[in-house]
Amino acid sequence: MKTDKLTVNMGPQHPSTHGVFRMVVTLDGETVVDLKPVMGYLHRNHEKIGERNTFIQNIPYTDRLDYLSSMSNNHGYVLAIEKLLGSEVPERAEWIRLLMVELTRICNHLWALGFLLNDLGALQTPMLYFYLERELILDFFEAAAGSRLLCNYMRFGGVAYDLPDYVRDQETISFLEELIYEHIPAILDQGDGLMTNNEIVRARSIGVGVLSREDAIGYSAAGPVLRASGVNYDVRRAEPYSYYESLDFDIPVRYNGDIYDRYLIRMDEMRQSLRILEQVLPHIKVTKGAPIIDGKPQYAIRMPSAGEAYGRVENPKGELGYYVTTRRRESNPDRYHVRAPSFINLTPLGKMCEGHKVADVVAILGSIDIVLGEVDR
Repeated sequence: MKTDKLTVNMGPQHPSTHGVFRMVVTLDGETVVDLKPVMGYLHRNHEKIGERNTFIQNIPYTDRLDYLSSMSNNHGYVLAIEKLLGSEVPERAEWIRLLMVELTRICNHLWALGFLLNDLGALQTPMLYFYLERELILDFFEAAAGSRLLCNYMRFGGVAYDLPDYVRDQETISFLEELIYEHIPAILDQGDGLMTNNEIVRARSIGVGVLSREDAIGYSAAGPVLRASGVNYDVRRAEPYSYYESLDFDIPVRYNGDIYDRYLIRMDEMRQSLRILEQVLPHIKVTKGAPIIDGKPQYAIRMPSAGEAYGRVENPKGELGYYVTTRRRESNPDRYHVRAPSFINLTPLGKMCEGHKVADVVAILGSIDIVLGEVDR
């Protein structure tokens, strides 16, 4: 039976789009023929504001890009400015940075998988299970930085504060040991047991939203979306920064490029983050009392030399890059540009949805893991 194609809007206020986002979907019955993402509803002139702000004033603004990964956002930006300043980060500060960004990766993936399983129809339960361990990480962030979500923690040449002595009335090291060796592994094992081989999860995700290796490269996909399509690329290995070169960990890769592999890749990455954290923790212990910032604290407001720099990190959602230029010794950049992985990973959404049903679109979008604050900037 031949029917006319119908074009409908999903959004901009659809409850499962993780923010203000619109998809223009062309349907043949219930089958998606074409999909165009429409962005920009949360545009805040982040980059233009960044050219007005002083260099250090931009740090809390980076928190508000991917607001689930503020520690990692800070890291990429301070790396770029440190290249212009020529500053060296003390050893303890580097280990603290690694501790924070790998905890952030776990924090992000727990939330992303909770949302994904919610989008697949597992209402609330998986999210609440994952949320419990994420809360413990946020308790630690609050004790260290004074904030749970928008941390504003890193500084040029180091970090703003040393680690606290206590978290939740427990010594910090013992709190971290319990978190890394007990709580997080337990919830990952539980997630595997309850959901990885769940027949509904498998039926809704295997073979759905496939992004081939060639298309992933062609669309410049990043992070778990890229690696779930069989591309072994991670900035921590491709261009090591901080102390990643000296750490023993693997880059998980999956090869089917569907929703299920994007779920598995994040489970794999959390286990690798635990491996990294197990190697970081002894250094946190032995460097206690060492400097946490290069030179005097006032060093953070020193004006960088004229030039340009690009700082990039492997954020939980993929490569996050900051391009900064300054033509003279001034307190603010001439040009400030952010390469946001959430934005990049949305570009193949239409390709991934073609031929699937309307009900699959929300799950495919959830498997990409976007934050609209980063997409629109």
